[in-house]
Amino acid sequence: MAEKTIVIPSFSLPARIDQVGIEERAARFTKRSIKNETKLNGLLLTLNMIDLTTLEGKDTVGKVKQLCYKAVHLHDEYPGLPTVAAVCVYPSMVATAKKALGDSGVNVASVATAFPSGQAPRNVKISDVKYAVQQGADEIDMVISRGKFLEGEYNYVFDEIAAVKEACGEARLKVILETGELVTYDKVRRASDIAMYAGADFIKTSTGKISPAATMPVTLVMLEAIRDFYYKTGKMIGMKPAGGISKSKLALHYLVMLNETLGEEWMNNHWFRFGASSLANDVLMQLMKARTGVYQGKDYFSID
Repeated sequence: MAEKTIVIPSFSLPARIDQVGIEERAARFTKRSIKNETKLNGLLLTLNMIDLTTLEGKDTVGKVKQLCYKAVHLHDEYPGLPTVAAVCVYPSMVATAKKALGDSGVNVASVATAFPSGQAPRNVKISDVKYAVQQGADEIDMVISRGKFLEGEYNYVFDEIAAVKEACGEARLKVILETGELVTYDKVRRASDIAMYAGADFIKTSTGKISPAATMPVTLVMLEAIRDFYYKTGKMIGMKPAGGISKSKLALHYLVMLNETLGEEWMNNHWFRFGASSLANDVLMQLMKARTGVYQGKDYFSID
C-alpha cells in the first residue's frame, strides 16, 4: 500500500476512549483457546520479540557483555532457538554492546533524552541521542516530556519528538509515553497520536521504572491508535509494551491481541517488541517443559 499524505490533526481536540469498553475487549483476549502447536510457535515468537534490558546505575561492562551473550545464546540445551530482538542499554554502554553482539543480528537499543524522567533541556536530550547513535545504537528509546504534556503543551511535545527523530538519523525511534503517569486512556490515546504524527517508528508504554507499567487495556488503546493511523496514512508503526510482563501466558495474550487488532503484518519483531527481560526465562522454562515433559528449575537459566 502506497503511503498517503499525512495531515497532522489538531491535538487540542479531546480524545474519547470508552473505559468500560476497552477493558472488556482487553479481557476477552485472555479467554482465547490456544492449541499446543500454536502455543509453541507463540513462545518462540515471543523470545524473538524481546528487548533484553539492563538500565541500572550499577551496570558494568561485564554485566552488559553477559547480557549480550545471553541474547545470542538463550539456552544452549535447546538448539535452534531464535535470538532476542535487541539489547537495550544506556548510551555509555552502547559501544560495549555493539562489539559484544558483533554480526549476530541482534540490534543495540539505547535509552536517551534524560531517561527515565525526561527532565532535561532539549539540547541536552539531543546530545544524548546523537552520542548513542555515534556509539552504534540501531534504535533509540526516548521518553516524552510528561510534564509538558500534562500542562497541555502538545506542540512542545510534538516538536521535541520530531527533533529527536531527526537526531536519530538511520536509527529507529521508540517513543515512551510512560502511561502510568498519563493516568487516563484519553491521554494515552492523545500521546500516541502525537508521537506517531511527530515521526515515531514505535510507540512504547513505559520505562519500567514506575507502576503501573504495561497493561493490556493501555496496550489495546495504543494498538487501536496505530491501526487508525495506518488507515489514515498507510504508514505502519511498531508497538512495545514494557514493564510488568514476566510470564509467558500473559505474553501469549498480548500476541492474540496484536494479531486480532493489527493483523499478521505486525506479528514479527520489526513491528512488535516486549520490554521484559525476566520474560525470557519463563518462556525458556515453558519451551523446555514442552520438549522434555518436565520443568527445569530456575537455576538452569542465567539471570542476566
